[in-house]
Amino acid sequence: MDVGFLGLGRMGRPMALNLVKAGHRVRVWNRSAEAAESLRAEGAVPVASPAEAFRGEVAITMLADDAALRSVIVEGGVLDQAELPGIHVGMSTISVALARDLTALHERAGVAYLSAPVFGRPDVAAAAKLAIVAAGPEAAITRAQPVLDALGAKTWPFGPEPARANAVKLAGNFMLVAAIEAMSEASAFAEAHGVPAADLLDLLTGTIFAAPVYKNYGAAIAAGRYEPPGFNLSLGAKDIRLALAAGEAAGVPMPLASLLRDGLIEAIAHGHGAKDLAALALVSARRSGRS
Repeated sequence: MDVGFLGLGRMGRPMALNLVKAGHRVRVWNRSAEAAESLRAEGAVPVASPAEAFRGEVAITMLADDAALRSVIVEGGVLDQAELPGIHVGMSTISVALARDLTALHERAGVAYLSAPVFGRPDVAAAAKLAIVAAGPEAAITRAQPVLDALGAKTWPFGPEPARANAVKLAGNFMLVAAIEAMSEASAFAEAHGVPAADLLDLLTGTIFAAPVYKNYGAAIAAGRYEPPGFNLSLGAKDIRLALAAGEAAGVPMPLASLLRDGLIEAIAHGHGAKDLAALALVSARRSGRS
């Protein structure tokens, strides 16, 4: 398929490469031209503007946040150009409100819009094993499936309203941060009683919490390994803010998310925003007087 890919960060770059490997013709754009140019040798076609990438059979956006996506898609006016993509697949983690705005904008422009955020870190993206949460017109999901199959292990459909996929993604990231906070507090508690965090987490993540999130982040906490980040703490804070905003808009209290937000703000205030999300453990260690 003829695919445009916008956003070549830690997640976007391996995703674009997997599309090339799967035999798709891929035009790539990034704010830093060097990131796009570096993929030329891999078979991608670097382009100079978002408008050049935002066309073809499918255009994919994998940008950092609401502001970046608004800048490119809304303020950048790409939906006003003469040549438009058949489908826009938005794979960024964005707010439910922006997903709804984009749905309306695309309907007016005559472009099918899918929300398809992903679960998985950069290593999972590189292995094309992402879990993809897709919502939008059923026919558009079917047409985009060959592209999604090149990126993920499975696509999970969540109905015709694109914003549902973004709600699912934010719910998942809320649970992820809550799991890290629980391990962080448990580790500080155990160490205060003479039990090494590594020993506690080895037991728990090998038995009653033997799930990928607990195993991966538990191992990072146990080793104090917070760099390089797979998913940095500032992005985690952004997602919790988005979850709280969406909860408030729907009249859903999220008291635990409020506590998580405060811990993340504290971590950022101490200079840990660029570290891996597992660095939330440093907050619990500091609060307990052990760091």
